[in-house]
Amino acid sequence: IQHHREIHVVMGNEACDLDSTVSALALAHFLAQSSPAPRAAFIPVLNIPRADFALRTESTFLLRDRGIPASSLIFRDEIDLAGLHRAGLLSLTLVDHHVLPGADRALEEAVVEVLDHRPLERERAPPCRVTVEPVGSCATLVTERIAQGPPGLLDTTTASLLHGTILLDCINLSPAAGKVTPRDVACVALLEERFPELPPRDSIFGALQAAKFDVTGLTTEQMLRKDLKVLSNDELVLPVSGVYVDLEMFLQRPGLLQDVEAFCQAGGYSGLVAMTVSFNEHHEPTRKVAVYSRSDTLRGTLCRALEEATTPCLNLQPLPSPWPCCLSAFTQGNNLASRKKVLPILRAAL
Repeated sequence: IQHHREIHVVMGNEACDLDSTVSALALAHFLAQSSPAPRAAFIPVLNIPRADFALRTESTFLLRDRGIPASSLIFRDEIDLAGLHRAGLLSLTLVDHHVLPGADRALEEAVVEVLDHRPLERERAPPCRVTVEPVGSCATLVTERIAQGPPGLLDTTTASLLHGTILLDCINLSPAAGKVTPRDVACVALLEERFPELPPRDSIFGALQAAKFDVTGLTTEQMLRKDLKVLSNDELVLPVSGVYVDLEMFLQRPGLLQDVEAFCQAGGYSGLVAMTVSFNEHHEPTRKVAVYSRSDTLRGTLCRALEEATTPCLNLQPLPSPWPCCLSAFTQGNNLASRKKVLPILRAAL
């Protein structure tokens, strides 16, 4: 700000999963190399505090494996985006999301480009460049963007990051998981063709999946923060956590109710939606949902919205709850409906 230097930030969503992380790193790297005489410095920002990075176990694994030290990364608590914007120095490219949370609403006018693979929830007027496509991984859109750019800009490190991310997001390109599209398959093939030294699909997917689902030693609070999205309206804030153990196993954790209540109190949350996922040996997911709130009204509203949803239909079936007064539990018959598809249902309910 003191030197009046323009900054172009590329930033993923606040869950900061591997897709958001790699999409931000790869696209910022590409823009820095390909922009003619850039006035701005291109900076990838990981949209979490540095202290939370250790919880993103698949990201720490892949970056460490590819020789990228955490010390070379920039986290949300290490850059003053609001100050840069007030000084008129910020341009913002959003990857893996296209709607900023309420706390970042002031940054909306700095957004110059969006790459996302969620259903479009809000239009953006030109000159903002919008690429929103229903592919399995945002890294696929970044790969396509780089492939369309000047030749020779894709290096081995970037290719391996994109390759591993698409494989993890698309469950090793397994049709049974319901995430992969022909464009994801084409991008994996393109990366493997250009870089034959990339590790075999099964080995990198297995290593990343094991790292992602490794919650050994994590507290309940850390498990809930590991993959967290936050929804809000004018009156309340609702966290939606992806949890990587079976729901029944999660509900049996000692002191769970007290931990959930403490988590909500610390964050100023009115409740919690926990979406658990586990996979069998054929990479087929099992999904379950828990809805917690001390407010009967809020819990009832959220449960009804999920039970009555038609786009998509979740096919929820009630499960016994250890605390029926404040927590409702369900198996989700539609295992192809990931959190990305459930978030708009919850947002509309709020």
